[in-house]
Amino acid sequence: MRLETARLTVRPWSHDEADRLLDIQSRLEVVKWLGDGEAVLMKDLDEAHARIERYEERSATPPLGFWAVEVCGTGVVAGSVILLTLPNAEHGEVEVGWHLHPDSWGHGYATEAATAVIQHGFDAGLPEVYAITHTTNERSQAVCRRLGLDDLGVMEKWYDEESRVYRTTPARWAERA
Repeated sequence: MRLETARLTVRPWSHDEADRLLDIQSRLEVVKWLGDGEAVLMKDLDEAHARIERYEERSATPPLGFWAVEVCGTGVVAGSVILLTLPNAEHGEVEVGWHLHPDSWGHGYATEAATAVIQHGFDAGLPEVYAITHTTNERSQAVCRRLGLDDLGVMEKWYDEESRVYRTTPARWAERA
């Protein structure tokens, strides 16, 4: 899968980028917002290569995937964007997510990449897309608002801890402007 936006290319991670992935995933300021429980930092390049292979496996069933977000004209990978089934999903609920290197924060890349993958998901027939944030992750919540996602409030559903949950449907997505 490859998507082009005005400033970004969303595409599979390459093993040539394992050092960048390690740089992103070994930063507490990034990893503390991912998943449940205590943050687990990536330790070495072997782990980065294994993770890239896992991303490839998780991208084997379109429209779902775990992709690199490359800034056009630079070759720099800003981070990742996902469209994946939520953990413990009872009805196959899918979430959009993003995690970027701090040097790529504040440029609108998360919003731009997420817009592309949400549209990709709806074009492939997804009935809805969720975004799940830690209750204190104000930066990601701001991205959700910029995306025009509906704030469903705080829930404890797919993860062990409470999360702020956002959602959109194809009809709501088409209405945003």
